[in-house]
Amino acid sequence: MGYLGGFAVTLKKYLHGTDSGRVVTREYLGGQGGDEDQKRPKPPRSHGRHVLNRYEDGMEKCIGCELCAGVCPARCIYVRGADNDPDEPTSPGERYGFVYEINYLRCIHCDMCVEACPTEAITESKLFEFSFTNRADAIYTKAELVVDDDGRPQRLPWEDWREGDDEMTSAWMRATAPGGDARFEGIVAWSAELGYGVRAPEGGQPLEAAQAAEAAARHAAGDHDDHGGHH
Repeated sequence: MGYLGGFAVTLKKYLHGTDSGRVVTREYLGGQGGDEDQKRPKPPRSHGRHVLNRYEDGMEKCIGCELCAGVCPARCIYVRGADNDPDEPTSPGERYGFVYEINYLRCIHCDMCVEACPTEAITESKLFEFSFTNRADAIYTKAELVVDDDGRPQRLPWEDWREGDDEMTSAWMRATAPGGDARFEGIVAWSAELGYGVRAPEGGQPLEAAQAAEAAARHAAGDHDDHGGHH
């Protein structure tokens, strides 16, 4: 097919979509179009720009352990910890994140840092649009990543935040998903956060089905052992 044939396919799809009401392109003007400026709704568990969270008393959750930096496949996170001031500690532990940087020119939003964090400090919002005017703006520092005094992500001038982008972060996903084991369904598994409190646990896995599957697995393992299998 030549390049003219490609144009014909595109034109045909456009005309067909217009006649049948199937055109899915939305008017988007980068936040400047008022009611006409639309974005597709984001899934509750979508991965976007990170935030560093605080406990309800305002103390930072990050302890500067550097596990997030160690697990990052893109090597976009740099952390350096420091000892807490005994009189005015920054975090509840012995250490806190003194330096915390994320290079969004490298980040692939895989969420592995969230999974690795032992104190539930780092999470991801649903914000995904960045309009950097220089490379330095793409390297977020701790001052930009730590939530404000209301527990909300700081909104930087080059970010296009929309309603709901900060409500259900990937922390909510990690805290509420049973992870394949129905015994954890309905159990709160995330410490309270400034501005959000305790996130309610999520359901979604029928306990009876999980128990039946577990019983079947035990039965199969028993049959295997009866026939000379080894553990």
